[in-house]
Amino acid sequence: MDWLSPAEWEAVRLSLRVSFWATVAALPFGLFIAYALARWRFPGKQILNGLVHLPLILPPVVTGYLLLITFSPRAPVGGFLKSIGISFAFNWTGAALAAGIMGFPLMVRAMRLSIEAVDPKLEQAAATLGASRPWVFATVTLPMVLPGVLAGAILGFAKAMGEFGATITFVSNIPGQTQTLPSAIYAFLQVPGGEASALRLVAVAVAVAMLALLLSEWISRRVAARVGGA
Repeated sequence: MDWLSPAEWEAVRLSLRVSFWATVAALPFGLFIAYALARWRFPGKQILNGLVHLPLILPPVVTGYLLLITFSPRAPVGGFLKSIGISFAFNWTGAALAAGIMGFPLMVRAMRLSIEAVDPKLEQAAATLGASRPWVFATVTLPMVLPGVLAGAILGFAKAMGEFGATITFVSNIPGQTQTLPSAIYAFLQVPGGEASALRLVAVAVAVAMLALLLSEWISRRVAARVGGA
């Protein structure tokens, strides 16, 4: 990428890093909650469902502000985390946290729909043969919902790559530390002569998004074909 300046490349690199870790950290929680919403009955289920989808409804700036007042070093939660060496506010880890939260509803929805499409009788049949719940999930449910899990992960990654409002509110726009791809595009558009740099980053964002979608489709089809032929 010689056609990108060092500052532009740093924004791309940081955005990929933030999106990757946001997806990796959110995936196990998303899968657990998707399974709980699809299969379990418990008090407060609709409240949990509403909380999961809340980031889709709230303005991203509101989500970022809530993260800021929660994880600020002056807040009880943020102060405790800082005392044990964990910092989110104005740090790339905070950008990953914000991006992961914003992509979480899309991830959960894709996985939940995939789990609901699996016939519960298949899981019940495995359980009657003596298999434990975790073993039934690992050997019966997970292979069948794997395309949905991958689709959810890709959606979460793509959303994290494009997240702007919550990120810039929570961790600001510090070059080399918290300036992700959308933040860098915004910053370049605020200065005279920055349109060329912004356009190059827009091209990178479009290319990464298209690559992610194509990869998601290819992996999902391969997995679905393998499961179907098993």
